[in-house]
Amino acid sequence: MEDLARKIREKARERGATILAHNYQRPEVQDVADFVGDSLELSIKAMEADAEIIVFAGVDFMVEQAAILNPEKKILTPEPSSICPMAWQLDPPIVEEYRRKYPGAPLVVYVNSFAEVKSMADYVVTSSSASKLVSKLDEEKILFGPDRNLASFVAETTGKEVVAVPLNSYCPVHIDITMEKIVMAKKRAPDAKVLVHPECPPETRRIADFIGSTSQIIRAAGEMDAERFIIGTENGVIHRISKLYPKKKAYPVSDDAICPNMKKITLEKVYRSLISNEFAVRVDEKIAEKARTVLERSFNLLGVEVPWRKK
Repeated sequence: MEDLARKIREKARERGATILAHNYQRPEVQDVADFVGDSLELSIKAMEADAEIIVFAGVDFMVEQAAILNPEKKILTPEPSSICPMAWQLDPPIVEEYRRKYPGAPLVVYVNSFAEVKSMADYVVTSSSASKLVSKLDEEKILFGPDRNLASFVAETTGKEVVAVPLNSYCPVHIDITMEKIVMAKKRAPDAKVLVHPECPPETRRIADFIGSTSQIIRAAGEMDAERFIIGTENGVIHRISKLYPKKKAYPVSDDAICPNMKKITLEKVYRSLISNEFAVRVDEKIAEKARTVLERSFNLLGVEVPWRKK
């Protein structure tokens, strides 16, 4: 494996390519990447990278997001079948249905969605920015999707009426991080702080010490005055915390908190991408332009500098 990792780094340098890996990737894939992080964070890293080729080790909507923000670069996915089941739960006909049902209510879509859905939205948010943006809206009724649990978290933290679009949308990994599993994990490590993702069920969030995105969870593990943590998100985050904070101990809620689609990506597939230029991901430019407009509106409302407007 070390030999293959070395070959990947050599080939990436030879081709002038940048490798990005999401926090949920296999440890060896994270270790070979130039940058590891959240989905939108990585798409922005792709913009900043002095590279014509981006190999993105992540699920489909993430790679598509990088293509939206980097139309002039070649964006490669090592495994086209690495999909996000939650993103597939919200499509344009569902958006149109809810728009008709709730006229005048702004539609806020999670970055964990496809380009066409983003292009139809009023705002796009990450799990870390969702509550902040919604709190700034004048309207009291908000459409939010996909992910009913993140929608309920936004409702709890903003006091607004947040309608999940669709009503039963969820992340298969996070919905299975139950309160009962947290309680069992606490019995094994009673002094550990519990850090969970807002896509977890409400009862799980209620017994957590911290709720945040994957990057926020990782940062909290470094900043909190504690040595042990129970991590309520996909288990790939454990490796990241262990690397950044070797003196701290992170435990999974359970061994089955795994996204099988993320784990489809291997070092062999990353190497194949670099060798063969497979598989390129492109987004229709009209849809991409609309999605960028929605993203820009969202950045402006959040008071964040628009990445592609930086001088």
